[in-house]
Amino acid sequence: MIILGVDPGTATTGYGVIKSEKGEVHPVEYGCILTKSSKDLEHRLVTIFDELTTVIKKFKPEMIAVEELFFASNTKTAISVGHARGVILLACSKAKVPVYEYTPLQIKQAVCGYGRADKQQIQKMVKALLNLEEIPKPDDAADGLAIAICHANSYRDFEKK
Repeated sequence: MIILGVDPGTATTGYGVIKSEKGEVHPVEYGCILTKSSKDLEHRLVTIFDELTTVIKKFKPEMIAVEELFFASNTKTAISVGHARGVILLACSKAKVPVYEYTPLQIKQAVCGYGRADKQQIQKMVKALLNLEEIPKPDDAADGLAIAICHANSYRDFEKK
């Protein structure tokens, strides 16, 4: 099964595509959708939508996992990420691919076994779990892979409900 993990952001949206089969996960592709801060928000959102749509068409994931919005102390950042999440969910819906959402705590727990793991721990586990030669860069791409791995480890729970 092909799973796309998406780490929403207005400036940088990370994504990771993995193949999950027989309890093992394998990397397919990872990267980031970048937007220029000099552009108006609506143009940045169109870029995210268009580029994510291209990724979905290219890899044809059977499921897409997206990180839920984390309410930090920076309200402006939360609103900006909320805009990005909206167009990400729209792209997934238009592609008719089921979407599953995970909190940062759930992702850390699924990948590291510890819900308070730091970025470096997550990146090292992504590298180890996918048998990569080096830690995926940039961080947002590693996060996209972590979200996909989280779903690969968790989606059976959804089927039981």
